Parts: sequence; C-alpha cells; structure tokens
Amino acid sequence: MGALPVYRWRLAPDGYATYRQLRALGLRPGGQDVAAQLERPRRRRGPLVAYLYRTDLALPVRPMTPARWAALAKANAARRTCPACRRDAGYVIPPSLGMCSTCAFPDNAPEGASWNSSPHTGR
Repeated sequence: MGALPVYRWRLAPDGYATYRQLRALGLRPGGQDVAAQLERPRRRRGPLVAYLYRTDLALPVRPMTPARWAALAKANAARRTCPACRRDAGYVIPPSLGMCSTCAFPDNAPEGASWNSSPHTGR
C-alpha cells in the first residue's frame, strides 16, 4: 500500500469527506479504503488525524428494515436489564458497575426508593 496524501486541517480538496460528513450526506464508505488523511497540529502532542474517503465512490446508506429495528430494540433492552436482579433499570447500565445501582449499592437504596429520595437528604 502506498503512502496516503496528507492535508492540513480544513485544506482538503473537494471530493473527500470524513465518515461523519459522509453520514450527514446519507452516504457510507462502501468498502473503499481510506483515500487521504487530515492532520491538525497540536502543541506538545502529536497531530489529530482524520481519515478521508472519496465521495464519488461512496454508496447510499442502507435503509433500516423492520428486522433491523427489532434487533436494535432487543440490544438496547439487553443493555438496560440488570444481570443480577433481571429487572429493567430504566437506563443503560454502566459497564463499570455491571449491574443496576440498586444491586451495586444495596445499603444506599431502601426497597422502593425513587431516584430523588436518599437516606442522606432526610426525605
């Protein structure tokens, strides 16, 4: 593989776009390799790098089908389900805890406590 052309920040020629810019246009890279890169210099650190794709080779974004919507809903529900108590927490469970806050900190939350009642507030 040859070396990629490198452009300074905001000086890329027309016909190139980052992944986010392609998405904003309703496009996707479509299997093409990175065509160029942008570099934004920073003080005391290495430059920020953004990869560019050719817009003429980009393909339209695939539409969401009912099966894809169902799979996405199932995945999001799994992220909200506590593995310890098997209840829907109502929020995405943080990976750092691995369980809902009620299971992670059982001493701090009495049974049936809501989000705004705490033993420390005197409510």
